[in-house]
Amino acid sequence: MKKIFLLVFLVPIFSFAQTSDSAFIKAIADNILVSRMPYNNLHTLTKKIGGRLAGSPQMVKAEAWGYKALQEAGADKVIMQQCMVPHWVRGGKDMASVSYKSANGKTQTMQLNVLALGNSVGSGVKGVQAPLIRVNSFDELEKRKDEIKGKIVFYNVPFEETFVQTFQAYGKNVVYRAIGASRAAKYGAVAVLVRSMTHAMDNNPHTGALYYLDSIKQIPAAAVGLRDVEKLDTLFDNNMVLTAALFTYGNMLPDTIGHNIVGELTGTEFPNEVITVGGHLDSWDVNEGATDDGTGIVQTIEILRAFKALGYQPKHTMHFVLFANEENGTRGAKKYAEEAKANNEKHIFALESDAGGFTPRGFGFGVSDTVWNKIYTWRNLFEPYGGDGFVKGGGDADIDPLHEMFNTPVAGLRPDTQRYFDVHHAVSDVFEAVNIRELKLGAINMAALLYLVDKYGL
Repeated sequence: MKKIFLLVFLVPIFSFAQTSDSAFIKAIADNILVSRMPYNNLHTLTKKIGGRLAGSPQMVKAEAWGYKALQEAGADKVIMQQCMVPHWVRGGKDMASVSYKSANGKTQTMQLNVLALGNSVGSGVKGVQAPLIRVNSFDELEKRKDEIKGKIVFYNVPFEETFVQTFQAYGKNVVYRAIGASRAAKYGAVAVLVRSMTHAMDNNPHTGALYYLDSIKQIPAAAVGLRDVEKLDTLFDNNMVLTAALFTYGNMLPDTIGHNIVGELTGTEFPNEVITVGGHLDSWDVNEGATDDGTGIVQTIEILRAFKALGYQPKHTMHFVLFANEENGTRGAKKYAEEAKANNEKHIFALESDAGGFTPRGFGFGVSDTVWNKIYTWRNLFEPYGGDGFVKGGGDADIDPLHEMFNTPVAGLRPDTQRYFDVHHAVSDVFEAVNIRELKLGAINMAALLYLVDKYGL
């Protein structure tokens, strides 16, 4: 009888709470949907500052802009959290070509659209010229290891087309970009070309970070556009003997000073407990960094602005973080976690947007079963805004150190993924590729999640 009474008593309370929460989330949505700030902020970040690779002058400009933007959004205080970041420079225009003899015996040359991979060494002004060998997997590389010495290895590993979630395809293939150069250099390769990490039907090459393995010779590496990959495949399939020439000028300079930019709203009840939300301020040098990750930065600032505009005073301290150096080092993420430990901070939740500003589908949660069961009860509140696709398993590069160091519950915004790798790390990642309405919907869902975590705890 007592259990029945409690159930009857609690249902109206739960229903009332849901109604109250729904009303406040609607107020957040209304405020953000009519705001001009996301458009203005993204336009400034992309068109007036542009590509913001760690160590570049644009990085410094972006940090100053971010500091001011957080102040204007209403942060109680803004902190510049210093960290040392890598300083890789492209150094010139990347070029590549292949030559072969046609059926009439004449030498033909085909230019390739390429971009040097980030962190890679350059070829030098004389370039690297050598026979080109195609391999379709690391397994094939191992089987043909005796053929590799003195050659340029071309990794041709297509994205898996049957994966509906495109990040699965990226996760499967990115290893060829990340360590393919060292794997090939182990057997004497002099350079590598890598099929770009994309499904796109254009010919834009997609750069991204590589990481050399210790004690193995560092060799130049570049990504190739997919239309040129198709041409190379045709030549290889017709048993053509190809010689490639690669000219890149990348150089790793000494580490330099960068900053996480942290805006804070101080908690009214639990000021020593921290909820983090953020994106990464850096981008690659060849584009405007609109989708990766200008949208996450703009959403972070917009959530702060909306909370202040609505007079919301969080129970817990909230950090709105513009992380440094996600692209080729994650130094900002590591510094943020290290500072949290040094300051004995208690981090109860962290959320990041680093999957683009596309239509939101939900969140991926890196949480315990107990926390997951609690969060899942909120799912219906996100249905009006498209963010009710909750899945267990998630996080993002800039908040993963918090999860690893403190076991902090984390989540990553999950927008629709179909267009993300069309522009990811390519020249096409520009302001015009972003739909501001979709970006705003992402910010609304993020703000709703932060509000619920703050109100009910985890």
